[in-house]
Amino acid sequence: MSRFTRSAKRVLPPLALLATTSGALYYMYRPRNIPGYEGPVVPPPIFGADGTFKLPRFPKLKSRLEQINDLKKSNTGREEDEYDILVIGAGATGSGVALDAATRGLKVAVVERDDFSSGTSSKSTKLVHGGVRYLEKAVWNLDWAQYELVREALKERTYFLQTAPHLSMWLPIMLPLDKWWKVPYYWAGTKFYDFLAGSEGIESSYFLTRSKAIDAFPMLKQEDLIGALVYYDGAHNDSRMNVSIGVTAGLYGATVVNHLEVTGLIKGEDGRLKGAEVKDKIGERDGKQGERFNIKAKCVINCTGPFTDGIRKMDDPNCKEIVAPASGVHIILPGYYSPGKMGLIDPSTSDGRVIFFLPWQGNTIAGTTDEPAQITKDPLPDEKSIQWILNEVSHYLSPDINVRRGDVLAAWSGLRPLVKDPKAKNTESLVRNHLIDVSESGLLTCAGGKWTTYRQMAEECVDAAIKEFGLKTRPIVNPPMISGTENVTDDATLDGTCQTHRVRLVGAHGWSRTLFIHLIQHFGVETEVAKHLTESYGDRAWTVAALCRPTDKRFPARGERISQLYPFVDGEVRYAVRHEYAQTAVDVLARRMRLAFLNAQASLEALPKVIDIMADELGWSKKRMDVEWREAVKFLESMGLPQPLLSATRKQVEQGKIDFKSLLEWRMYSRHDKPGPEKDNQ
Repeated sequence: MSRFTRSAKRVLPPLALLATTSGALYYMYRPRNIPGYEGPVVPPPIFGADGTFKLPRFPKLKSRLEQINDLKKSNTGREEDEYDILVIGAGATGSGVALDAATRGLKVAVVERDDFSSGTSSKSTKLVHGGVRYLEKAVWNLDWAQYELVREALKERTYFLQTAPHLSMWLPIMLPLDKWWKVPYYWAGTKFYDFLAGSEGIESSYFLTRSKAIDAFPMLKQEDLIGALVYYDGAHNDSRMNVSIGVTAGLYGATVVNHLEVTGLIKGEDGRLKGAEVKDKIGERDGKQGERFNIKAKCVINCTGPFTDGIRKMDDPNCKEIVAPASGVHIILPGYYSPGKMGLIDPSTSDGRVIFFLPWQGNTIAGTTDEPAQITKDPLPDEKSIQWILNEVSHYLSPDINVRRGDVLAAWSGLRPLVKDPKAKNTESLVRNHLIDVSESGLLTCAGGKWTTYRQMAEECVDAAIKEFGLKTRPIVNPPMISGTENVTDDATLDGTCQTHRVRLVGAHGWSRTLFIHLIQHFGVETEVAKHLTESYGDRAWTVAALCRPTDKRFPARGERISQLYPFVDGEVRYAVRHEYAQTAVDVLARRMRLAFLNAQASLEALPKVIDIMADELGWSKKRMDVEWREAVKFLESMGLPQPLLSATRKQVEQGKIDFKSLLEWRMYSRHDKPGPEKDNQ
């Protein structure tokens, strides 16, 4: 053996190890463009040379009345007035279908019995994720289909952060470890999760020693803790995302109407569907009979989530039910229960379920449960589920932290629409992800799935509609200037193909992580308010801030808080009415501002202000204002409002004469002065 060969044998293995290690390190720590961290497509406005300050000029939506008139025109008998697609349901899937169809040049309408995201889509865990637990199942069960679902969801997660960076964010999630053998097991799992995300991820998962884990999550129980793994997933503001999808669809030409109930389906002589009968529910709130009319469309799509079978039975009263609803309860705790920018996951609770413990909107969200349920409009969270969540949370928190029932600020139950395939041989088996089905009469049903994959579901649904009904897509030659400037358009080429993975939602173009500073410097709003507005409305925060009334104070110059506990301000109510189709007090409190999901009692206290502002905007009568009060209080019961407050009157709330002494929260705090040395000496 030559000297060169012997030297090569000694040198090559260390070099190979060095190259492999260097490659792995470079892959983990390489510079990359992180989705959601890009700069604004449209720079913020600045003062001109003449000293003027021009706010962005965003395109306006048609009013609700104009949209309803457009729906009525579909009955003129002219083919050009008929809709290509009528979507029933404006949750995540229905609004996504409307946006997808509109950006393909199809004539589309979407109608909703209640409000955008009024059902399951507003009651999620607020995560946009591939699903670490699904990946674990895929590996252990050698389930290729489950593995593909995780990969697809991770890809869709990236689209959230690209198309709506103001409403989506990366969130590190901690997995505490109490056994040494769990370290390599979960390390391998999170690294595999990183690998699947590839360039669409943010940072690599990492291990924290015991001391570092406690430093990052001080509330964590230290007993038996050996360390923790941290991985990254997405989080979002679910109902604001849903509203933004619907509004964006409207700007691209879709007819979007909420509080319009489908009361029947219309069939032609051949038995095929050709439209739907609808009723305007807003008139009923004014004491009038709701107007009824027909909408004509080539294709009717059922995207009603848990209520899917109700629409299917309008089409065929004898059809088998395919929805198996499961209730998922979540609770909201004060923000001090978790760090502001790190969540926690327990992959194996006492009964084998997974529970998340996440920071959200300044508070902490914990959940969820998974129990069979009955389908109701606003299901109530049951006490057993609330106590189960509190008990599981307490297992991971330090023993000196008293997890109290009275700390639950809000609680809700969302219905997850698990579905069965009506054409499968075993009709009892649940579909893994989502279902697209076309009935004999032509009712296209899209059900199941989860928030993360709403866009993909919508794409497949529109593809199916085009194929089944021979719809002709068209390129959009002059797309709306959603960015507010003629010089900026999306990367999307609107050529008639699906482009929703590139179409930015309303508010995304001018958003940046420093936009709130410009808002403070121009309008003089509080820092907390400015951050909230930019993270909820993106570049439309300029419009919201402009709609805030001056305070006549030195600072803040604008923005009267709706609740002193949270950064929601008066301009948001006006914006919701004028630009987001809010028609009821619940629309604003629950789906536009999220206060009902953060604190049920604070929502009750804010209700008079919300009703007064909406009355000014919409010209409500005293009778209508009373209706709004009753309906909102009834809704707040489903958000965990304590029983004694359900009988509170508006006068009692405004005058501060509610008897809180009967509430659990009243007895949790020290409210009485005790004699002390200082008092004795005075």
